[in-house]
Amino acid sequence: MSAVCPSCGVAVTPGYVKCPKCQTPLPSSRRAGTLATAGGTALASSGRPPVLALVAGAAVALVIVLFFALRKGDDREVAPTAAPAQTAEQPTVAPTTSDPGPLPDPTPAAGSAAPDPRFAISALDRALKKERLWGTVQAVGTRVDVRSGACSDPGMAPLLDANTGPLRDAGLTRLRCMEQSGAV
Repeated sequence: MSAVCPSCGVAVTPGYVKCPKCQTPLPSSRRAGTLATAGGTALASSGRPPVLALVAGAAVALVIVLFFALRKGDDREVAPTAAPAQTAEQPTVAPTTSDPGPLPDPTPAAGSAAPDPRFAISALDRALKKERLWGTVQAVGTRVDVRSGACSDPGMAPLLDANTGPLRDAGLTRLRCMEQSGAV
């Protein structure tokens, strides 16, 4: 039940609107002549801008801006910084330019607060990440454990040596670098 092109005589499968060879329109079996409306992007625009979409977009943008502006403002109101007040009992001493004499011992005196080891550990962790020697740093008692796959890297030893001062000041006296092999 194939149709024949009236122009070139080629057999055409039913369903084609034009002849595949000569592109001549084929006669339709439907003689009623249905009109098809154009679809897709070929439709004419209405001519007026979509006011509702513009108002909704502006409202969303305003909400986002207000959210970030008000979120930052709450922190400043909650914790205002108070300037230390000087009492009349504390006399102010003017600095002198004379020879200061012997310097005091840099070790902390008994009973004074030692530096927090978390700061020294986080500084070592940041230094490892900066040099792309990825690993984890943990404190176990007075020992620091560095778990990394790059313990044998030539840059690891100088990096650990540079960070021993803050670790020792925080009371962490031993350092161990454990290389992870990745095996289960």
